[in-house]
Amino acid sequence: MVSRKHEFSRSYMILKPHKAKFFDLFMFLLPFGSRKTKFIDCSKDNERSYINIIDRWFIVLSIMLQIILAAVATPLAQLDSFLVKLLNFISFNGGIIGILCKILKGRKLVKPDENSPDYRSLAGFSDWRRDLDSSILPANQFRYYGDLTMMAAKVAYESKPFIQSVVNDRWKMTFLDFFDFWNDFQGKATTQAFMFENTATDNSNVVVVAFRGTSPLDSYDWQVDADFSWYDITGVGRIHSGFMKALGLQKVSGWPKELTRPQHEFAYYTLRQKLRDIAKANDKARFIITGHSLGGALATLFVTLLSMHEETTVLEKLQAVYTYGQPRVGDRRFAKFMVNSVQQYGFKYYRYVYSSDLVPRVPFDCIIFRYKHFGRCVYFNGFYRGRIVREQPNKNYFSVLWVIPKYFSAWCELIMSFIIPLVKGSDYWESLLMTAARVVGLFIPGFTAHFPVNYVNSTRLRKLNVSYRVEDLIVEDDIEDD
Repeated sequence: MVSRKHEFSRSYMILKPHKAKFFDLFMFLLPFGSRKTKFIDCSKDNERSYINIIDRWFIVLSIMLQIILAAVATPLAQLDSFLVKLLNFISFNGGIIGILCKILKGRKLVKPDENSPDYRSLAGFSDWRRDLDSSILPANQFRYYGDLTMMAAKVAYESKPFIQSVVNDRWKMTFLDFFDFWNDFQGKATTQAFMFENTATDNSNVVVVAFRGTSPLDSYDWQVDADFSWYDITGVGRIHSGFMKALGLQKVSGWPKELTRPQHEFAYYTLRQKLRDIAKANDKARFIITGHSLGGALATLFVTLLSMHEETTVLEKLQAVYTYGQPRVGDRRFAKFMVNSVQQYGFKYYRYVYSSDLVPRVPFDCIIFRYKHFGRCVYFNGFYRGRIVREQPNKNYFSVLWVIPKYFSAWCELIMSFIIPLVKGSDYWESLLMTAARVVGLFIPGFTAHFPVNYVNSTRLRKLNVSYRVEDLIVEDDIEDD
């Protein structure tokens, strides 16, 4: 019998790491072990769907990752808070040399103001850049909006004052709003996004929605990425449960077209209404949705829900979706649904992947989870040489054949981070924090490849080999068979 809390979906699989014990996981992996476990909640039609040993390993891997991330959540949060305060203290006082000079001169040290437009997050300290690349002109829309949307996805990690200052003062565009959305399942606000209008070019009328992604030391964000649970949505397909919850999934009713007197602001419903209002007020308005990491998944799923609810007024004004380091969102049926939506409404979909970035390679594309990307991938290697591919190399990350190339790539990326500024200029000097992260990446290849700095560089330094128009990136037979 379908649980009332899952009644909006007749087919689902929810992993429960908090109910998993080591002995249960061990027995689950054995050929003769029990398949009825406390750490998997699924509909009856899926109870025997994880017979394959490889699928059981993927389930255990997902659960173990979530257990580890939950265990380190508090120390990671404390480390994040400490580093952010320390780095902002150093920055506000003119660096280490500035602090020493103030001490020697007997001057008072400045206490950082968290509401200041100069107060950065940890992601902000990994890449100092706030300005757009002035050498990329609006006439080249593919490159121009690649740079603009990636920078928007990057500054989405920051506070409202920081974002507002960057958009209005540096980009000379119009900041519209900042949001902190409620997650009904977490009982707190977990999803952030902001909107702005590109008023820097003549008659652009382009409104950009940027979702915040996975913060470097936010254990909850990483748990969402590591959780491979899914719900099957009628007419759409299997979709990652964590992404749906972050976007505003309702506990009992799922995705009703309209909410009746909601007590909180939910990402999908609030942003949809904002875009509805803009579309009605300005017939020339065009929309772009973007995000890095988790933000890319939310950008994609946001458009999925618009299409599911047949929001024609908004979709007909949708110009493009740009995602960077986006994890997989749904299964093959979901992918086909999205391809049909792209073709029906005529918007563009660009999915960027850099080198050995771990996140675009999860959740896994295997028999039990069946997560799929759709469309073609704009893939860049560690030297920022790009090509259009059907799927990024090493699609599930843990291939034995790719162990040596991944470590080699991590070393190349560290070395290149010192060479590029000498060739391309001071804009490409990396912070000490980013250099330290790249050293960590030598032991965990794919970790630092996910950082926004790599995607900003990809949009600016790229040498892209394209044998056909980038506008033709979506074709139906790009979706691999199960």
